[in-house]
Amino acid sequence: MSTRLLRIGCTFTYRAEVPTSTVFQVRPVEDQDLRVTCERLVFEPDLALRHYRDLYGNPCTRVVLPVGPSTLHYSALAVVPDRVEDTDEDAPEATPADLPDDVLLYTLPSRYCLSDALGDEAWSRFGAQPRGCRRVRQICQYVHDHLSFGYGTSTALSTAADVNAAGVGVCRDFAHLAISFCRALNIPARYVFGYLPDLDVPPDGAPMDFAAWIEVWLGDRWWTFDPRNNTPRKGRVVIGRGRDAADVAMATTFGGPLLESMVVHAEEDFAPA
Repeated sequence: MSTRLLRIGCTFTYRAEVPTSTVFQVRPVEDQDLRVTCERLVFEPDLALRHYRDLYGNPCTRVVLPVGPSTLHYSALAVVPDRVEDTDEDAPEATPADLPDDVLLYTLPSRYCLSDALGDEAWSRFGAQPRGCRRVRQICQYVHDHLSFGYGTSTALSTAADVNAAGVGVCRDFAHLAISFCRALNIPARYVFGYLPDLDVPPDGAPMDFAAWIEVWLGDRWWTFDPRNNTPRKGRVVIGRGRDAADVAMATTFGGPLLESMVVHAEEDFAPA
């Protein structure tokens, strides 16, 4: 199988007024079709780290940010398949009665994905569409066309219902809205975020950032969909999966440290793996 080599990573600089417990999610999950090497996660100043996996199996790092400035540096090489994500236009929807027990959770409303509030609209827009993959594609196409992308157009409090009404958001908002419509139709959907390089696509010109997309349960497995880009992509590196962005924040701080800067990178590396 042909592969590509990516250099991925991020740098965060915080300034805290008091010691602040923080959980970071920046490392790739193991449950994906890639190989991670040369992984390095360090802080300046040197801090005690504790790694664990959350209830979704995502790798997390706990640390106490000291008073004053501190910087997280994460870097790794990822060997990824040189192909876009799998797809099956004939993948069927499963009835709720046939869903695995651990998938049922992803049919329910969550903090940002208000499938109950958007239920009437979901059924009026997509209820008559052919069931299965084609209906999910119609949902993603609608979200892609309905929302305009704009940095700073939503906040940490913006729900899928909010951005649906506003017609604008960032990639996490595209994901939340598509998830909400799917769940309203009893189609399990979950939120995914990670690194997404510009492999074999024109760069969009904006600074690199983390990306958000979705996974939808059809047939007997999860499938990748991307309402923000709405096109198959190469090189996705998953960091976390959950009900919505509240479950997989890049940083969860138990206090109010100031994020002074954030740099994310995900690009092809042509050095030997």
